[in-house]
Amino acid sequence: MMKKYLTLLLPLVFVSALYAAEPIVYQVSFDNAVHHEAEISATFSGVKTDILELRMSRSSPGRYAIHEFAKNVYQLSVVDGKGKILTFTRPNPYQWNVEGHDGTVTVTYTLYADHADGTYSAIDRTHAHLNIPATFIWARGFDKNAVEVNFTPFDPKWKVASQLVATKNKYRFTAPNFQYFMDSPVELSNFDLRSWTVKSRGKQYTINLAVHHEGTAKEMDKFTEKAKAITATQAKIFGEYPDFDYGSYTFISCFLPHVKGDGMEHRNSTVLTIGKSFDEADFSQQGVLAHEFLHAWNAERIRPKSLEPFNFEGANMSAELWFVEGFTSYYTHLSLLRAQEIKRNKQFEGLAKTINAIRQSPGKQMFSAEGMSKLAPFRDAAIFIDKSNFNNSLISHYTIGYSIAIALDLSLRSEFDDSSVNSSVDSSDASFDASFDASSGGGLGLDDYMALVWQKYGRSEIPYDNNDLRITLGELVNDQAYADQFFEKYITGKEIPDYKSLLANAGLTLKIKNEDQASLGKVKFEFNGPEAIVSSATIKDSPLYIAGLDNGDQIIALDHRKIRSESLWEKALSKYKPGDTATIHYIQRGVTSSSKITFIEDPELEIVTFKSEDKKETEAMIKFRDAWLGEEAMDNDDKK
Repeated sequence: MMKKYLTLLLPLVFVSALYAAEPIVYQVSFDNAVHHEAEISATFSGVKTDILELRMSRSSPGRYAIHEFAKNVYQLSVVDGKGKILTFTRPNPYQWNVEGHDGTVTVTYTLYADHADGTYSAIDRTHAHLNIPATFIWARGFDKNAVEVNFTPFDPKWKVASQLVATKNKYRFTAPNFQYFMDSPVELSNFDLRSWTVKSRGKQYTINLAVHHEGTAKEMDKFTEKAKAITATQAKIFGEYPDFDYGSYTFISCFLPHVKGDGMEHRNSTVLTIGKSFDEADFSQQGVLAHEFLHAWNAERIRPKSLEPFNFEGANMSAELWFVEGFTSYYTHLSLLRAQEIKRNKQFEGLAKTINAIRQSPGKQMFSAEGMSKLAPFRDAAIFIDKSNFNNSLISHYTIGYSIAIALDLSLRSEFDDSSVNSSVDSSDASFDASFDASSGGGLGLDDYMALVWQKYGRSEIPYDNNDLRITLGELVNDQAYADQFFEKYITGKEIPDYKSLLANAGLTLKIKNEDQASLGKVKFEFNGPEAIVSSATIKDSPLYIAGLDNGDQIIALDHRKIRSESLWEKALSKYKPGDTATIHYIQRGVTSSSKITFIEDPELEIVTFKSEDKKETEAMIKFRDAWLGEEAMDNDDKK
């Protein structure tokens, strides 16, 4: 959200002028927590219109699809300021219209919540995990009013973790307005808490790590040290921490078996929900933490115009999500590497996975990065029951943006040196300890671009669009033609970068991972006893696709080899070589068929060093690679 907290929808600016500035007051209790219910009331004072329109949100910050939160609201009743029962109508599934009031309206309802992640809410005897849009009814026209929330905990041991503004009462919180309130998730539980302070731009901020888990204090301390290293490493990319409102940032974390894996960024907090303990996950929660914290810059403050203001009444479409999510995904592994939390081979695996996805997916020819971004409402946690052809028609904006970030970082480092930096923008901050310079000795890099975008748009919270990003790239390198061409090829166009040449600058090469291994194309199975059912659309132009197989078909055998499990499928494939032919037997919509099929070589690529391939590796390559990945994070093998 912008620091000025723009109103919900522009027409509401005029409606809100009708209302006084009395705060909206919520009361929340959890007497029936064991059955996942909360009792909630909301009081709206100073109502000036004859009809008060109460609403339940249909979308949530950080998600772009529609989510019908109203389905879990029931036993709704309304009274006026004197306790008189008011009648109401329901003009649509998400709205209740109240009239006959005396200027004050209190609505009371029951909320059912049993899905703990970054989008929904969950209530049980262990915690109340609340995403605000999934929990609270609001009223049109009250978007500028302050908000007060009072919680009555189920368990007296429960504490509260939130970016909401604390008061002297540990269960009473406030928000300055509607947008901030809706962007402020809450966790009530007996969580573990660790806090540390950071300094930036002459200010001191507190970072809180609140974790609802069943692990040990030692494990919590270990994860805290990882979080400190990761957050500090990411701050060095931008040269400073964001100016966190109210002086703090909070990780709201649930690492329990009954939660759903997710991460969701917010302005001064992030939700981390992982269904594994620290021990079971081997602290892999750090990856989600790294991704979501970087959003404190790239999403919450470096924010697209298309998401301002956020629309809680429908889907939110943006052409910039390749940058918002994809570039953040690129920095996830890179941040862990620089913080010495992973080794280089993990970074190479992440890069190769993304490059493989871009090279092998037919969807790359369907839409540009802008086009893929606009399809996020259909992909990112969208809910539908019919089948899709996404395997062939769509690539995630996360993936396509990640692939562009790889290309831009390596392109900048190979084509421009430090003297190319636009000297009119100074990102230095004497109050911030930024001892690690990723570009040092290796030319310009993506860090420099991200820092400049932060300087121009993030620090002052000026919304941007793709054209602004294009112009800023030109300003960075003092070469607008380069920026125009890059955007024309990879942002508005559908070209695939020459990753092999780009990686060669770092002494790395792309090679076939499984040479001479036969493949029929990527396929997902659902096994129902001995039946091997294809569970997703086959990839266009793959041998399976050409043979006529598709989603829902049952593969019976390859030649005489029966297919009853994943292992039998892999065993059957191992008997063939690329170029061999076989007869595949399958059942499609009740009809048993057979087709001749020709094996191809498994197209999966991996990234390896020149050194491992006995190729000559120059000092320039080593210097390039160290500047890109961080010399302080090198593997022992690289240090020899």
